[in-house]
Amino acid sequence: MRHVYSGKVRDVYELDSFAPPRLLMVASDRVSAFDVVMAEKVPGKGQILTAMSCWFMDLTSDVVPNHLIECLPTPAGVGEAIDPDFVGRSVVTKRARMVELECIVRGHLAGSAFKEYVERGTVHGHRLPGGLRLASPLPEPIFCPSIKNAVGHDENISIERAREIFGADLVDRLAKTSLAVFARGSGAAAKAGIVLADTKFEFGYVDDELLLCDEVLTPDSSRFWDADALEPGREPVQFDKQPLRDYLESTGWEKTPPPPALPGEVLDTLAERYRSVYERITGTSFQGWLERAWAAASTGATPFGD
Repeated sequence: MRHVYSGKVRDVYELDSFAPPRLLMVASDRVSAFDVVMAEKVPGKGQILTAMSCWFMDLTSDVVPNHLIECLPTPAGVGEAIDPDFVGRSVVTKRARMVELECIVRGHLAGSAFKEYVERGTVHGHRLPGGLRLASPLPEPIFCPSIKNAVGHDENISIERAREIFGADLVDRLAKTSLAVFARGSGAAAKAGIVLADTKFEFGYVDDELLLCDEVLTPDSSRFWDADALEPGREPVQFDKQPLRDYLESTGWEKTPPPPALPGEVLDTLAERYRSVYERITGTSFQGWLERAWAAASTGATPFGD
C-alpha cells in the first residue's frame, strides 16, 4: 500500500491493486484539540471512532450516499493480509475529490458559537434571539460553514461568504444534506437519552456523485451531551473530547505546539466517554465490534451489517 496522507487522527493508504484506486483509512488513537495533536494517545479511540462512523453511515445511507466500500475489511478486500494494528480501526473507501468546506450543524449553543453569540448575538452570521445561554437549544438547527486556513485554525464563515467561494448551488445543497443527516443522527441519539449538540461533516465527489466522507457523528467530530443532566446555563455532562479542551484551557496553554502533557486521568476519562456514547447510541458493545473485526480480518466471514 502507498501512503497518501496523514491527518491529525487518520492515516490514508492507496490500495494500488484495485482500479479505480481504493483508499484504506486507518483511525489512530491520536487525539487533537484546537488543531494541535497531543503527544499522548487514547487507548482504543481509533477503533471506537471507526465503529461509530460505520454505524452512522449505515443509518444515513438513504439520506446521502457515502464513500464506504468495506467497514470491516477482509483480506480479499485489501488484496493482502491485514496488519494487526489496523484491525477494527480501518475502512476501505472510494477515493473522492474533497470539497474544502467543513459543514458544521449546530443545534445547541456551545464552543466558539457560544462565544460569538455572547459577543455579537450571532452564530456564523446567523442573528439569534436574545437571552440564550450556554447549552441552550437553538430555535432550529443551523448550517455553519467553516474553511481551513493554510496557517492557523479553521475559520468560521457565513453562508453568504461560503456561497461566494464555492457557489450558491453547491453550498445550498451541502446545507440541506447536512441538516438532513444531523436530523437523522440527532433522532438516534435522543432515543438513547443523548443530545447531539453539534457536529461536522465533510463531503467529496466521485465522478459527479456527491458523497458523505471522512467520519460521521463521532465523539471527535461532534458534541454529545447527557439529556437528563442538560440545563441551559450550566456546563453539560459530555460524551466527547470536551474534557480535553477544558483541561487544556485550564493550563493557560496558548494553543500552539507543543501542547502540555496530559495526565492519565484525562486520557482515561476520554476513553470511557467515547466507549460509553458508542454503546449507548448503537445498543451494541465495543467488545463485540472488536470480535467482529478480528473475525473479518481472519476469515472474511463477518461483513458489516450481519
